[in-house]
Amino acid sequence: MSEMITADLVDLDLSADTKEAAARALAERMVALGRVTDLEGFLADVAAREAQMPTGLDGGIGIPHCRSEHVTEPTLGFGRSAAGIDFGAADGPADLIFLIAAPAGADDAHLTILSSLARKLMNAEFTDGLRAVGDTEGAAALIRGDDRPAPAGTPAETAATVDAADAPGPEASDSPAGSTVPTGSTDSVAVPVAASTGTATGTADDGSTGAGTRDAGTSDADASGGSARPFRIVAVTSCPTGIAHTYMAAESLENAGREAGVEIAVEPQGSAGFTRLDPAVIAAADGVIFAHDVPVREKERFAGKPTVDTGVKAGINRPAELIDEVRGKAARGEATAAAAPGDNPVDRAGEPGEGYGTKLRKWLMSGVSYMVPFVAAGGLLIALGFAIGGYEINEAPSVMERFVWTQTDSWGALLFQIGGVAFGFLVPVLAGYIAYGMADRPGLVPGFVGGSISLTINAGFLGGLVSGLIAGAVVLAIQRVHIPVALRGIMPVVVIPLISSAVVGFLMFVVIGKPIAEAQKAMTDWLNGLTGTNAILLGTLLGLMMCFDLGGPVNKVAYTFATAGIAVASPSDSAMKIMAAVMAAGMVPPLAMALATTVRGKLFNRTERENGKAAWVLGASFISEGAIPFAAADPLRVIPASMAGGAVTGALSMAFGATLRAPHGGIFVVPLIGNPLLYLVAIAAGVCVTAALVIVLKGLRKPVPGAGGAPGSEGAAASAAASKQPVAA
Repeated sequence: MSEMITADLVDLDLSADTKEAAARALAERMVALGRVTDLEGFLADVAAREAQMPTGLDGGIGIPHCRSEHVTEPTLGFGRSAAGIDFGAADGPADLIFLIAAPAGADDAHLTILSSLARKLMNAEFTDGLRAVGDTEGAAALIRGDDRPAPAGTPAETAATVDAADAPGPEASDSPAGSTVPTGSTDSVAVPVAASTGTATGTADDGSTGAGTRDAGTSDADASGGSARPFRIVAVTSCPTGIAHTYMAAESLENAGREAGVEIAVEPQGSAGFTRLDPAVIAAADGVIFAHDVPVREKERFAGKPTVDTGVKAGINRPAELIDEVRGKAARGEATAAAAPGDNPVDRAGEPGEGYGTKLRKWLMSGVSYMVPFVAAGGLLIALGFAIGGYEINEAPSVMERFVWTQTDSWGALLFQIGGVAFGFLVPVLAGYIAYGMADRPGLVPGFVGGSISLTINAGFLGGLVSGLIAGAVVLAIQRVHIPVALRGIMPVVVIPLISSAVVGFLMFVVIGKPIAEAQKAMTDWLNGLTGTNAILLGTLLGLMMCFDLGGPVNKVAYTFATAGIAVASPSDSAMKIMAAVMAAGMVPPLAMALATTVRGKLFNRTERENGKAAWVLGASFISEGAIPFAAADPLRVIPASMAGGAVTGALSMAFGATLRAPHGGIFVVPLIGNPLLYLVAIAAGVCVTAALVIVLKGLRKPVPGAGGAPGSEGAAASAAASKQPVAA
């Protein structure tokens, strides 16, 4: 790690009192050395990573980090705070702060070195040494792992313990009692391993091995001195950036495994890539731990085993509890398939306080997120078909029977029919991925079957929602049945799809399908009957929902409600009015923020003014998330103002009778809108209301550091961070 940290990048008297100030202080040192080219841009990337998950760890450690295009070479800054800085750890402030800066295109070797630091942080002797070291050069040397005498005041054994080897060490092998083997980290901290515990096979791209586990070929007697073999666990760790938490969780689980006397092989799936655990090791495992905040890759490898699924921080902070939990599940014979990547299955340990309401929302959002691209593609193709061929194009014969290259009607019919096919997938995709969010890949087949049946019996979107939830629940119920080891291999591909599809099909066709279809028809009739005041009130409500969380769950509920009405070949006039109101309201927040930064730029800092320029395009494109940077920096002013403008626009759009056949497109589909001029008036009115309210509310507050263009505003980094991830509304 000799080139990644020097004495110039160490501050042993860090005076910052907030995590933003600490990151800025260390980042300024990187800028001074030419390691970072754009301070504000880099800090925005750091804040974006911090927004995904706090980077504070138990034990007084803060590790803000990111991959950024503003970083020229992998760099590490270290600060020591006497007062402590809050990085969101459960046990209080951090006094050891590491700022990790990785280039956007960092190669595997550099990321491997960064991962070695993450593993070192789980070594108490290493962190104790950093707290005791008295000079910046000594601190840099300790972090690099230089083979040099310990600085004054540092425990003598600390410098010797932390190996200087940054490159992956040799693959571990079984060792006799009293010997030492690498722990699996790239820094190769040597620890004693008893004869009862061997080492795992396979070396990861990050240089780690599944420490604490023996080779699958080692006999039980050899591994345990003649007694019964120890409990075996395989684990996967991953985090959004794949640099720090991934490897710290791996190290923590390995250490806890050794203390508990179990064999544990960990597969860190980091940015440097990963090497899959040996299939024999997985097959011999008694349980599985997933400590992850991004989807586990190739999760099906672990199907049929007792599984604990939780966040990556739990793997760092409470590994012993996770080990006890998976041992308990194994003792009870709970053989489960791998849990849904990125979501929370029913048996996931989850973070404290997470209830079924939260899980249900995530399952439904999983289905909606996969459905939205079909909505956008199919809806826009249908709208273009109408625009080219006229509103009678839905009666055109199949283009397989008649297609004339020189006639616009034929091209209109082609686009309309392609869009119709895409729309035909909406309900099956919604149901399939709701089930996928609950039960992973085994839920796809019954989910898609249930969604297709919903279309067959005219149960529509309500049927898709219900059938998806039923499919996921049926699969989870099947997975809880104790299955002999010999049959586990065919469960995900034969038994589960067969039984679950039959159960879902029976329920949808015979039991609940007809009531759901009647409820869907009643809702459609109600929409068709909306006129006058009722329509305006509905437009107001939808406008409020679209602007409440700017692309979040409430926004998506309103959007899905609107698209459900037009997801047919011949949508009703009321359904098209609802779609128009929803899209108009969703355009208001970013356009209003863009206008406000243009009219009264002094009320916004420099980063916000730059975001305002991008918000013009995002708002015009119906990407509500363009206002998130402003809402993140000042939610109490921006969100209420946005909701007020959205309500005005939704109400006016419904009052003007504007209609829209396309589910997306923003200003670019105005030619497809009924009453386009009044539609634009409705949008302009809402934009003016929101912009005016934001300007008034911001004008009433006292000046804060960073306003008026100063780069030091604490909200600037957070607001820029949020703008990194616009998602189509």
